[in-house]
Amino acid sequence: MDFMVFQYPMISVQACLDGILLGILFALIAYGMALQWGVMNIINIAQGDLVILGGYIAYFMYLYGIHPAWGVIVSPIIMFFVGIAIYKLVINKVVDRDLFISILATFGISILFMQLMNFAFGADVVLANSDYGTTMLFNNNVVLPNSKIFSAFISILFAICLVIYMKKSKLGRAIRATAQNARAAKILGVDTEKVYAATFGINAALCGVAGALISITFTIHPYMGLPYTIRSFMIVIVAGLGNLPGVAMSGMGLGVFEEFADYILGTEFRIGSVFLLLVLILVYRRFKLSRKREYLK
Repeated sequence: MDFMVFQYPMISVQACLDGILLGILFALIAYGMALQWGVMNIINIAQGDLVILGGYIAYFMYLYGIHPAWGVIVSPIIMFFVGIAIYKLVINKVVDRDLFISILATFGISILFMQLMNFAFGADVVLANSDYGTTMLFNNNVVLPNSKIFSAFISILFAICLVIYMKKSKLGRAIRATAQNARAAKILGVDTEKVYAATFGINAALCGVAGALISITFTIHPYMGLPYTIRSFMIVIVAGLGNLPGVAMSGMGLGVFEEFADYILGTEFRIGSVFLLLVLILVYRRFKLSRKREYLK
């Protein structure tokens, strides 16, 4: 193990800043998952694959000479309609079913998307080069890619816009009412079918934004969606549904954890440490729930 991260303060600062910027992006993806989970009671295993598909949209804009930053506008628009289509074809048939059925359905969508992206785009690892350069801090001891700063800024901007939209718009209020009590909302005249479709579309649009930012900041390939699904799932479990500040804090915490795991254990164990953390969180939650049941008895 490499403990230089603890011996040299600037390495710790580098890891913390990288982790916070990365975690803000994770939080945007997790907010989409929390939104559709809270409204529709569906755990979307294909969440990460929607992110990667959004990334490929920005990448192909880059290939045709359009700066990939425009992908943060184009990708969510396209992905919104992709989300609507997925809802109409599959999700509406499982939205009122058992949670396990929705997990199986979205797992099937995930496999289908991976194979389709592999067929359409190939299995090569690709990057949409933004040429944003870097920012030097603390007497050039800390280096931050401007693409990460841009990604964090855009993620915050979209999150704020979505919160305002959910509070001020008619559809946003209908979504919040459906999340609180779908049956009561339907009795009061809310078209829950429209709300469910819009919610899944908004989730896909957020994935499109995140995917475009990931294609600029990191690399993408057709089979890397699952780690983003796991990250989102973990953040939502820790933060809880409907808790946007909690999602933001959990996302940044996970980003910092990953960066320190990368420095200490090595890049090859980075994703493995995320999966291990998920197992530990689930075990802790299980233990906490069992203790609560014993107390109630």
